[in-house]
Amino acid sequence: MIRQPIITVMGHVDHGKTSLLDRIRSSTIASKEAGGITQHIGASEVPLDVVTKICGPLLKKMNANITIPGLLFIDTPGHEAFTNLRKRGGSISDLAILVVDITKNLEPQTYEAMNILKEYKTPFIVAANKIDLMTGWRKQDTYSFIESLSKQAPNVQEELESKLYMLVGKLSEAGFSSERFDRVTDITKEVSIIPVSAKTGEGIAELLMYVAGLSQRFLEKRLEIDKEEPGIGSIIEKKEEKGLGITLDVILYNGTLNVNDTVAFATSAGVATAKIRALIRPRPLRELRESSSKLYYVDFVSAAAGVKVSGSGFDDALPGSLIISTRNPNYENEISSELAEVFASDKAGIILKADTIGSIEAISKLLKSTNTGISKKSIGKVTKRDVLDAFSMRATDPHNAVILAFNTQIEDDALAESQATGIEIIKADIIYKLIDDYKLWIDDQKKREKELLERSLVFPGKIKILPNSCFRVSHPAVFGIEVAAGRIKPSYLLMKEDGDMVGRVKEIQDNGIGKQEAKKGESVAMSMEDVTFGRQIKDNDVLYTFISSEDIRNLKYKHADMLTEEDKDLLEKLYEMNSKNRIEK
Repeated sequence: MIRQPIITVMGHVDHGKTSLLDRIRSSTIASKEAGGITQHIGASEVPLDVVTKICGPLLKKMNANITIPGLLFIDTPGHEAFTNLRKRGGSISDLAILVVDITKNLEPQTYEAMNILKEYKTPFIVAANKIDLMTGWRKQDTYSFIESLSKQAPNVQEELESKLYMLVGKLSEAGFSSERFDRVTDITKEVSIIPVSAKTGEGIAELLMYVAGLSQRFLEKRLEIDKEEPGIGSIIEKKEEKGLGITLDVILYNGTLNVNDTVAFATSAGVATAKIRALIRPRPLRELRESSSKLYYVDFVSAAAGVKVSGSGFDDALPGSLIISTRNPNYENEISSELAEVFASDKAGIILKADTIGSIEAISKLLKSTNTGISKKSIGKVTKRDVLDAFSMRATDPHNAVILAFNTQIEDDALAESQATGIEIIKADIIYKLIDDYKLWIDDQKKREKELLERSLVFPGKIKILPNSCFRVSHPAVFGIEVAAGRIKPSYLLMKEDGDMVGRVKEIQDNGIGKQEAKKGESVAMSMEDVTFGRQIKDNDVLYTFISSEDIRNLKYKHADMLTEEDKDLLEKLYEMNSKNRIEK
């Protein structure tokens, strides 16, 4: 039999993914999520008759015959790592809709989503959303973009062309050839861009038609399933339902599940099994996460589908786990291997706590892309043990002495230990915010380290004593200088070009105000103890900061990023001066 294709809707935060599905479903799922952003994957089925109703005139015009049973949409969170539900060996997504706000073009998470699509070789369509926000756009009573466009003023059509041209250019820079859908000459080589408005519905007809048409034309073999095969799916969410107890929301992507089947799934203790007592489906155009009054009971479910599974024994099931009918003789190995893969950790790294396996996997992928190690991953609250584990890493790598907590709580004794040890716990219930906050924390740590390093390092500097600028001859000597290259700071030891040491800088002032540093081009007053002006130093003398050969090598090879090209040249001169003076002496 042919199953309905699984369509993943993805893109940057606030570009209108859920709103687009809301337009199709005539629902308001977006308003129920944390921050208005979908955080846990939801499944919605759009039956063939709905597709036909919306696309009717277009289907007739193009003489298209859609035979797939419908479309299963999976709405994803804003960040790219959650945009593909994982199955062993690849993605369960057959096709993706990449939603782009046409008024903003591509943004960071759009690029991240495209990278995943490229990695998994998942075909996709770009939905260029929010065309209604263009100046002068007039809403038309149609679901068709082409029909609406023909009724827009010439200047509005020109503005749309300009924005599409920019979008095509950005997609090209990212490695994708693209064009407006009605101008695509080879659909296997070009990405189709379909302008839409989630707010008005314009363009929805073309979007649904192309999704259905592409799925049917190019994915027919992939969509063939044997309904007698044991069912396998992914647990989206675990929840307690009135009258049902603990239930599992599942996306079934292969085979069939039946009432009274025994299914296997992951728990924190390993692989567990339970018997299905009831299978419950969302009514057409409704959503798995909605109330049970909008659902109905069935005896079996075949892929691809979203289904609520009820039965005793699901209390410890981990959301994000595979759920497999035990009619599959390899079920235990399948789940154990998946758990080993998801919870694999590094020898060194941060500590990650989250609410589901899916969250762990998603955040792990994001951190891997930033070369961040994870020494410990687990589901549940942040504990005192987690804080102590993070504290043990501070001595070897301060950047790893942190805990990321996604959509989970912090135990009281863990919070107290965090405050006592200074271990940071970064907590968020929106994935992109958790990662962004972590990046900000890292940046802040590096900034502090750099400030400490700059205070401890001696940088190359070259100064010239200004003529007729001696304010005091000694105790201390005070005179005017110009920084000819590099920088100069209080406590720096100065020398002449022949290697003779002059003394240390006591203080730097500019118009009577103390300065911690003077850089190239600045003219300031300098004071030095144990120096008599006219003896050790005089007008027009050129002095250099003294840096040991070892410190020069450290600057050159370990901290070169803190030096300008001119600094590096001066550093080489200082190294040569040190070498020459050692030989001569």
